[in-house]
Amino acid sequence: MEDKKDPQLNIELDQDVAEGTYSNLAIINHSVSEFIVDFINIMPGVPKAKVKSRIILTPQHAKRLTKALAENVRKFEQAHGEIKDYEKVPIPMNFGGTTGEA
Repeated sequence: MEDKKDPQLNIELDQDVAEGTYSNLAIINHSVSEFIVDFINIMPGVPKAKVKSRIILTPQHAKRLTKALAENVRKFEQAHGEIKDYEKVPIPMNFGGTTGEA
């Protein structure tokens, strides 16, 4: 009997993608066939924000991502302690600091 090995997937990470994009807000919508996750960066004192990245997933991939995130949060909390979560987090325009005046 032949020993069949799992094929390896070669993933390439371009430098501009490797730098990442910061996001402090995610908005999730779904249809019958896909989940859409918009990542946004809200800046203090700026009333308008742009979507920085949009990821479109099949329902199956969205479920796998949910499981993978939950597992990684569990591992993080084991190593660093509980992540504080707040039921309803307001999105203040000044992020709790003072608003500058010119």
